[in-house]
Amino acid sequence: MQIGSNKVVSIEYTLTDEDGRVIDQSSGQAPFAYLHGARNIIPGLEQALEGKQAGDELTVKVAPEQAYGPRDDGLVHTLNRSQFQGVDELEVGMQFHAGGDNGGMQVVTITAIDGDNVVIDANHPLAGVTLNFQVKIHDVRDATPEEMDHGHAHGIGAANDH
Repeated sequence: MQIGSNKVVSIEYTLTDEDGRVIDQSSGQAPFAYLHGARNIIPGLEQALEGKQAGDELTVKVAPEQAYGPRDDGLVHTLNRSQFQGVDELEVGMQFHAGGDNGGMQVVTITAIDGDNVVIDANHPLAGVTLNFQVKIHDVRDATPEEMDHGHAHGIGAANDH
């Protein structure tokens, strides 16, 4: 069975950056399952998997534009420490949920602290990064009506479990 819309696909993968550093991998866990065509994974990887089948192995290079987007320096802001009410100790790397421009929530990460100045970055940590996937396709099956209605795969290793 070929990968296409409304198929549940189970893959094993290793994700590295351009320097070969491992960013994420599925080894030692159940294969990662997702609903193809439901935007459960980044567009560049989903496009590369289209039409493939169980047993196929491939290497996929995904440019930032087809992954988490280019880095946007406009999403980096300096705030006063007083804006972090209720947080006793601030540290570089801490993440917070903040209201976004469109009324939704976004994750921001503290990237620097200088006295009362706290630099936050609302870019995804992988924005601007070219991603390299080593993928092995384990299984391809028809999605259940419930999975299609919910927009994600169900069960062990499913995208909604991560």
